[in-house]
Amino acid sequence: MLLLTWGRKSNGEGWKEGVRTWVSAFSTWEKELHKIVFDPRYLLLLPKERKQVFESYVKIRAEDERKERASKVKQNKEEFKALMAELNLNPKTTFSEFAQKHGRDQRFKGIDKMREREALFNEFMLQVRKQAKQDTMAKSEKAKNDFLALLEENTDKFDKDTVWSRVKGQLKGDARYKAVGSSSQREVWFQEYMEKINMTADAEKRKRVEASIREREKVVQKMKEEEMRALDRERGQYKKEEAMQHFKALLSDLVRDAGAVWKSTKRQLKKDSRWQLAGLLDTEEKERVFKQHLEALSQKIKQKFHDLLNETKEFQLTSTWKEVRRYIKEDPRYLKYTIGPREEEFNQYSAAKYQKAKQDFRDLLRETKIITHKSRNMIEESDVHLRDIEKNLEKDKRYLILDCMADKRSKMMADYIRELHQKGPPPPPQHRNHPEDPL
Repeated sequence: MLLLTWGRKSNGEGWKEGVRTWVSAFSTWEKELHKIVFDPRYLLLLPKERKQVFESYVKIRAEDERKERASKVKQNKEEFKALMAELNLNPKTTFSEFAQKHGRDQRFKGIDKMREREALFNEFMLQVRKQAKQDTMAKSEKAKNDFLALLEENTDKFDKDTVWSRVKGQLKGDARYKAVGSSSQREVWFQEYMEKINMTADAEKRKRVEASIREREKVVQKMKEEEMRALDRERGQYKKEEAMQHFKALLSDLVRDAGAVWKSTKRQLKKDSRWQLAGLLDTEEKERVFKQHLEALSQKIKQKFHDLLNETKEFQLTSTWKEVRRYIKEDPRYLKYTIGPREEEFNQYSAAKYQKAKQDFRDLLRETKIITHKSRNMIEESDVHLRDIEKNLEKDKRYLILDCMADKRSKMMADYIRELHQKGPPPPPQHRNHPEDPL
């Protein structure tokens, strides 16, 4: 703040760097005053402002230095981790061995404390050893699966009485046999495999029957549970819908003001016995339904106000609020519109009606078959074609509603005719892709 304020007012970029060099972020006003008091830019600030600006500056600068230190520490840790990752350390490597070999690396020296280096090393090695263990287990599992697949492929070579010593000679040429480093492990896995395939037919059948019965019991139990849950949900849903209907009826009878407030209205609703009938609805649900009710009331009031404007014969697209208001101010629908500024709602309604009138007129022009790409040349040659077009359009209320802005209507029609002229004759019907006519 100090260097920015003084530097800007004095128009001296060198002063900024000077202040950054002279003033420590953790110094005080009294200690640094003698360094800056003789600078002519010092006098640009009022006496009461100088210390305030100084203290703001050192506060900001202290935060910047803290962030810089934190960033540097984080960078050093990342570089230290990158050093360990590059070395592909063995899971048995100790910190002493690592420090002895790579202690001169700048990334190693970037961490100041040896205890912190060792902590980062141990954390990294924990992941290395975990990965090595997972790799070993995966390798062992793959070797077992491959060995069992080898036995499966050679099942026809032995029966339930076959012993390992008679089988291994037939298998030892296979790479999957050699992949299992321990002879005893091969025999254990062979015995496990033989126990699996030596089940008698009766035992297999009994297990299949038992499994089938258990599975059927599970299916029946699951069906019963689902039926009970469905029944409970249906009952709960019915009761909740009934509670919702009671609450909506309560709102319909007691809340007629679209500007009602939930907190005060709730106290009034609680006095009615129907409030208890809506007990299955929590407070949030009731408040949500209450807001929906207010929104419906607002929409109803707004729609009646729109109906009033629509029924007012004096209302035209160019009418102002002041002009229309004097015709409708005694109507109950005008008096009941209290949900917002009437003039603002009138302006929105008028603007929407104007946009709709323009769109309807565009649609009318597209529907008018006598308007073609030749119309512009025909109008330039004679006004007869233009009068024919207008005579045709005058039969449609989409044309008549724009009587109050005849000039804009004429311009819209002229623009449409010009666009058709520029576009030229339409393509043959079989190649036409029905693009929307431009306006």
